[in-house]
Amino acid sequence: MLIWIPVDGDDAKLSKIMPQYEATQWALLDFDAGEVKSVKFYANREELGGEWVDFIILKTKFENYIDFMNEGMMCLCVREEETIEDIMTAFKFKELDEIGL
Repeated sequence: MLIWIPVDGDDAKLSKIMPQYEATQWALLDFDAGEVKSVKFYANREELGGEWVDFIILKTKFENYIDFMNEGMMCLCVREEETIEDIMTAFKFKELDEIGL
């Protein structure tokens, strides 16, 4: 499955999640069988070219998520996690909060 995370840089180890309008990069993670298979970085979401993305993980539940839901993505937000590695560990153990109507 593919997962978007708005981040502050293009380093898979050091980048931290950011509010979507402050993000300098978008991390696209390929997550399968309980582990991250790959991480690719994009300057914006449109660079992906319309490929189906399953989840987006946002910094807070107060961010605009309606467009993502309309695209069919499940929207989640972090509790205290900041790095991609911490976020994906929380994702694996279902410790992220769901955002929705």
